[in-house]
Amino acid sequence: MGHLAREDVQVGLSTASVYPENTQAAFRYAAELGYDGVELMVWAEPASQDIATVAAYSKRYGVPVLAVHAPCLLISQRVWGADPVAKLERSVQTAEALGAATVVVHPPFRWQRRYARGFAEQVAELEEHHPVVVAVENMFPMRADTLFREGAVRRLERRSGPGPAVSAFSPSYDPTDTGFAHYTLDLSHTATAGADALALAERMGSGLAHLHLADGRGAAHDEHLVPGEGTQPCAELCEYLVHTGFRGQAVAEINTQNARSISARSAMLARTLEFARTHLTGAAPDPRPTPADVN
Repeated sequence: MGHLAREDVQVGLSTASVYPENTQAAFRYAAELGYDGVELMVWAEPASQDIATVAAYSKRYGVPVLAVHAPCLLISQRVWGADPVAKLERSVQTAEALGAATVVVHPPFRWQRRYARGFAEQVAELEEHHPVVVAVENMFPMRADTLFREGAVRRLERRSGPGPAVSAFSPSYDPTDTGFAHYTLDLSHTATAGADALALAERMGSGLAHLHLADGRGAAHDEHLVPGEGTQPCAELCEYLVHTGFRGQAVAEINTQNARSISARSAMLARTLEFARTHLTGAAPDPRPTPADVN
């Protein structure tokens, strides 16, 4: 597979990056293109929720699971039940079972009041009792129309009134406002939030354990562009991480839904991997064939 040397940053592929293809396809792309592993997005697809199925994919393609993304998106609010406390604990147990080092989780939504009150304590306790890093991810203000479509905006309006954009997260979409041992930095989210990615990385400091490598142009919605195709300082951020001795994971989390073919999607994933290898290790990956434009 061409794994990186021990001292280099592992570069993974989020299974969300191949949507609308499935979890198995993500493992296949990762193996064919030379990614070091995958980040498993747990969501509605049954395969993504099943440890045995994911472990079988990992073994078949020779691709390890580097991280697990907890089912905390608006679209995955009912995956693994409705209790976010139990879902985060299950995510950590899943990561441990699959040999993954990291769980990525979003700050609680404001209407998840019980979860929000105990979130920081739960994260700390999970890290204390499991050999897994729980890396809390930076988010962004969410448009009211998006929340309305998900049935959430009415709950927010009762507390904050209507508006074009609201902070849907408690106490903030910036996890450094609370303070955690470990963080995930997402460069598409900094674009949507209008945040300074380098300043945020500095605030995260040695707690920055996980990078979602993507780009954005500052649109009101989360774009997840191929790095280098937006306005975020993707190269500078990667070089900053190298300079500061980052030893976490960098995961390609891009949107390929508009790719018109398998080969086009593969090319987008390959460009992202090349960007990561170039700016995180100083060397581009060995060229590899892209999958044929067949199922």
